[in-house]
This record gives sequence, structure tokens and C-alpha cells, in this order.
Amino acid sequence: MLIKFGAYFITQSNAILTDAAESIVNVIASAFAFYSIYLAALPKDQNHPYGHGKIEFFSAFVEGSLIILAGIIIIFKSCYNLFYPQAVKDILQGSYLIAFTGVINGAYGWYMVKKSEKLNSITLQADGHHLITDAFSSFGLVVGLVLIYFTKIGWLDSALSIAIAFFIIYNGYRLTRKSIGGLMDESDVKIIQKIISYLNINRKNDWIDIHNLRTQRYGSQLHIDCHVTLPCYYDLNKVHQEISEIDRIINENVNSETEFFIHADPCIPQCCHYCNKPDCPVRQEPKRKEIEWTLENVTKNNKHFE
Repeated sequence: MLIKFGAYFITQSNAILTDAAESIVNVIASAFAFYSIYLAALPKDQNHPYGHGKIEFFSAFVEGSLIILAGIIIIFKSCYNLFYPQAVKDILQGSYLIAFTGVINGAYGWYMVKKSEKLNSITLQADGHHLITDAFSSFGLVVGLVLIYFTKIGWLDSALSIAIAFFIIYNGYRLTRKSIGGLMDESDVKIIQKIISYLNINRKNDWIDIHNLRTQRYGSQLHIDCHVTLPCYYDLNKVHQEISEIDRIINENVNSETEFFIHADPCIPQCCHYCNKPDCPVRQEPKRKEIEWTLENVTKNNKHFE
């Protein structure tokens, strides 16, 4: 941030001021993200039985909102300078400084995104993508500044600033959209598809069907619940054994600390036509249909009668 403001004072470029102003957002958002990660890492307690991980979504929302606000302010400032332009000077020196900050932000942002994948942290992911976005906007700014240097067209400075501001606002919108989805427990389709894939690979004849599968994310922790249809004549020990097997398969394959709540349903006569158990003592009709578990039927709240 300090290097970017130094580049602005050298050049008086409105476009560089735009990039420097967004860096203020980087600093404020990162400070809030730091505290959010501390809270998210706290263990579950009586008041927070699911943990404190939801704070990460709120942190990402605050960061996205600040990015959008910065973009709007930049647009107003740049529009003003279109009509009342400032003289730009020492463009090449300023470009070198901005390029340097772009390399640093890009490398650090990439590192944070990689860490977020390992630690399942939306806060690290949001901050990392923010820095990568900042790096791209800085490199775009350098190209624009070089163009201004060779063309000597002064209004390009403000026009470039407006273009960068819209790019910043778009990325702020994407960040807030994702965070709101997390706060409202929006299903993560990629995670659900991964879970269904593992269940299909390890599918047992005892598991007649799986339905009403839902996921919720609390920071790095993943909460999953679903209904599993098992043979109606199984005793409680056998039911517990099958449910524990499903829990084990998911926890061994999903890259997340997973809490699995499974509700066991007894089979009914309408299940017979797709049941895979060859030695079922209560079967009322032969198997005549193979039903593959998919996103469409596993997430619905009913058995796979169709």
C-alpha cells in the first residue's frame, strides 16, 4: 500500500491512486480476516455447538463489501477527473513500482489460495483471490500507463481508472455472493457430487437407497446429514454398523473435518423393484430396475420409487 501511494505522489496518476485506494481495503480486510480465522479456530462450546466457523463467511462478506465500496468511490473520483484532469508525470518510474507490487501480491495471493484448499478456509481463499485480483489490476494498470506514456493522451488515465474500478466491483460482487450463500447454508454442489461419487464407488447391497442428503459448512468443518434406507429386518446393531461404514467412507475421502448425521429408514414393499439384496427374506417382487445415485435423486426427500 505504501509503495503504491509513493508511486501516486511521484506520478499524480489517478489510475495509480485507484490501485492504492484498493490497497487500503486490502489492509482493513486482512486485519478483519486475521481475527475471523482466530475465532473460527476456537473449539465448539455450549453456545456454539457447531463451532465458530460461520464467522469466515461474514469476514468474506465484509471484505467483498469493502471492495465494492472502494470501486464505487474510485468511479466517482475518476469521472470527476475526466472533466478536471490532473497532469501526469514520471509515468515509467511509477509503473516500475506498481509492477513490483503486482508481483508481490500475485505470489502471496497464490500462496494463500493454495493454503485455503488445504485448510478449507473461505477467509484465506477470499483474501488470496482478492490479492490475485489486485495483481491482475496492477499489471493492467502498468500496460495502461505505458500506453499513456507513448500516446500522451491524458484522459486515458481516468478512463483506465474507471475500467479497473468496474473490475474491482465485479470481484467484490463474486465474493459477497459466495459469502451470502454460505451464511444461508447454500448447498455446495461440488462437495455433494464428490460425496455421491464415493458412495457409488463403495455402494453395498445393504444400502437400498440414500436420499435427503444435505451439507452445511462451518469454516473448515463440514456437516452432512442424509437418510439411508436399510432392510427392515435389521436389528439396531446391524443398522449402526452400516451407518458407521458410510461415515467412515466419507471421512476417509473428503478433504475436510466431517460430521455425519445419518437417519436410518426401513425398507418398504415399494423398494423391492430396485433393491440389490439377493437373499432378502421379505422381498415381494423381483428386482427389475437399477437406480444410480445422482445429484437429482440423492438430494430429494423421498425414496427412489421411480
